[in-house]
Amino acid sequence: MILALVLAALATDTNSFIRTNQVGYLPDAPKVAVICSLDSASFSSFEVRDSRNRRVHTGVAQATGSFASCRSTFRLDFSALRREGTYRITAGGIESRPVRIARNAYSGAADTLLYYMRQQRSGWNPLFQTWVHNRDALIVDHPTRTGEYQDVQGGWADAADYLQYVATSAHATFMLLMAYRDNPRAFADRFDKWGRPGANGIADVLDEARHGLEWLAKMFPADSAPAAIDDPLDVLVFNQLADDRDHAFWDLPPTDSSDYGWGKGSWRPVYPCTGKPQGLFTGKNRADGLASTAGKYASAFALGASLLREIDVTFADRLRNKAVLAYDVGIRFPGVCQTAPGRSPYFYEEDNWVDDMELAAAELYVLTSEDRYRSQAIHFATREPVTPWMGADTARHYQWFPWHNNGHYEIVRAVEAKRKRPAARPPGLPRDNIPGVEIGPSSAPQGPERIILTDYYVRGLKAVVDRANNGFRVGIPFIWCSNNLMASFATQALLYRRMTGDETFREYEVAALDWLLGVNPWGTSMIIGFPNGGVGAQKPHSQVADRLGVHTQLGGLLDGPVYRSIYQNLRGIRLLEPDEYARFNTGFIVYHDDLGDYSTNEPILDGTANLSYLFAAMVPTTVANHR
Repeated sequence: MILALVLAALATDTNSFIRTNQVGYLPDAPKVAVICSLDSASFSSFEVRDSRNRRVHTGVAQATGSFASCRSTFRLDFSALRREGTYRITAGGIESRPVRIARNAYSGAADTLLYYMRQQRSGWNPLFQTWVHNRDALIVDHPTRTGEYQDVQGGWADAADYLQYVATSAHATFMLLMAYRDNPRAFADRFDKWGRPGANGIADVLDEARHGLEWLAKMFPADSAPAAIDDPLDVLVFNQLADDRDHAFWDLPPTDSSDYGWGKGSWRPVYPCTGKPQGLFTGKNRADGLASTAGKYASAFALGASLLREIDVTFADRLRNKAVLAYDVGIRFPGVCQTAPGRSPYFYEEDNWVDDMELAAAELYVLTSEDRYRSQAIHFATREPVTPWMGADTARHYQWFPWHNNGHYEIVRAVEAKRKRPAARPPGLPRDNIPGVEIGPSSAPQGPERIILTDYYVRGLKAVVDRANNGFRVGIPFIWCSNNLMASFATQALLYRRMTGDETFREYEVAALDWLLGVNPWGTSMIIGFPNGGVGAQKPHSQVADRLGVHTQLGGLLDGPVYRSIYQNLRGIRLLEPDEYARFNTGFIVYHDDLGDYSTNEPILDGTANLSYLFAAMVPTTVANHR
């Protein structure tokens, strides 16, 4: 006991730390730990020892300069070690936490993220075992229908507040569907459609995606088009439920006492896309069209129609109709439909929309086999080859969303699937979805679409990699929700690798995932409660966590570190406790595990769903979660 206390004290006093992926490393993937030294210490070599304290690997500690609070960094590459087991890394008298190498390191990881998604539910909430937000909603900002009731109960809260956005929810829904389609064996069936324990014969990720689809269907109520669509309001396309007046009240969902002018805890407002700037008070967004929202609707509806056909043909047919209509609305009204500010100056400032229409066209091509959608998807792809934040120093809040372009991958996948006989489909998947088609060098001849679209991915990836000449191999701008960018960069690198078999960017793909799981200056996992027993957030910016315990937020991806300049200029941030990471917050980026910091320590919906795709892809096809 005394020895343990002495060792703990010595570990606390050190100024150099070995940062490792707390979940573990795959045997055939790059495996790198990073030393972060706060006092410019120097290291020349390292060694890895197994559980019996035998030395199994030695290597050179590669000096990689300073980064943020780390005055010096060193990369410890032990990729050559492929044997499964538990190890420790030592260098210059310091030692890492236990390091795991295992083929099944990520088994169950994607399902863990669904715990967070389920407790974010509006409508029936399985955490609280009751219905929440029963008075959703009254229409606002409409020339003729303001004040009318519209049933839009359901969906997910966007983050620790209870606002709900189509932009983030549709993207989250699509990522959950895509994760299951491409990696069905990574998901289990342990909960029913209400999120209650108990199998129902459907993978839990599909239950959660359907919850999202059902809310999106309410927010896009039309099933058929009117005779003419001449005005953005001819087809009701809702974009947002509630607004930042929510922030005036710090409540649990069942007792949300937000007041939108109809009394505390009463009606919430629902905003339609109008095709022009919106904002009920002093601030307004810069909306100028509907395509960013309409495209997101269309892609989620189309993929949902494919995947749910054998589960519920009636609902699938309804989604198919909505997908076609939503896409037509996007064609008719190009431009962006940004979220609406209330009394706060902050809103999601999305400036791009052709990526949304590209993805929608690709999914409609899969769904309908109509060649016009293929050609339109490729046309949209040429208009935004690279997601614009890639290579940039900064971006406005959600300016280029989604943070990676799924459309390039989906076009290649769809076109090449049409050129070859479909592979055998996994049980429970629809016949018209192209399941089981593996994109890779041997899957089909190198058509022009593959060559063009993989080059687009390369350009974006290279722009980030060119900025990643540091010990952690990260090249994203540290804007608000930086972990979203980290997950999206890794996703695009993974999609590129699947399309081509090219490993050029894999070191950086793995480094981005490692960053989220502990290979960062703070040595913390950016996913709440994951891995079990790891170092992670204990005080996230969440009223539910504050009142009921951090375990309620299991699986939530945090916003992540931001530039110091962003943190210092945001409204309403103050640390409520002494900063335990103070000595790691001396550089150009900061992260705080503090209830008061909504900029770095708030869990987020869309990033969590995005991460489900990455985690599912890390599970070997021979390793399955038993249902």
